[in-house]
Amino acid sequence: MNRNQNTAELQDLYRELILDHARKPSNFKRLNEATHSAEGINPLCGDKLHLYLHVNSEKIITDIGFEGSGCAISIASASLLTETICNLSIEDAKSYFSFITNRFTQQNNETPIPKNIDLSKLQALDGVNQYPTRIKCATLPWHTLNTAIIQAKLIATTE
Repeated sequence: MNRNQNTAELQDLYRELILDHARKPSNFKRLNEATHSAEGINPLCGDKLHLYLHVNSEKIITDIGFEGSGCAISIASASLLTETICNLSIEDAKSYFSFITNRFTQQNNETPIPKNIDLSKLQALDGVNQYPTRIKCATLPWHTLNTAIIQAKLIATTE
């Protein structure tokens, strides 16, 4: 098998993972016991979501959920976010926010990965860099996460 065939198969696998998360998102729920929450809107395409976090006294995210509507990439990114940051500290969640948004903004999948970042699930989003207009769809949940963490009383946006 040549390198191009391996790359194409990996892209197909990631595409299918995105579609699976869009069809059956993880943690698609409202958290009535949320300690942190934020709303996010992508004004260019109309993606909307509300992210809920339950953070304990040790500043660990013990539960997470989201509600909303949007394109497959936005919903899949939110689903992957919830799987990735649940049970992490607020500080680690902030590290993910910074790394993921910088990775997309710079459109560079070769950025060195910090030791506290596990991209195993999130690599499915790397293909979004091939479609610059969809980057905001993928980053909306992450901007919403940051807004929830800092407990800002504003709507997160991709603008």
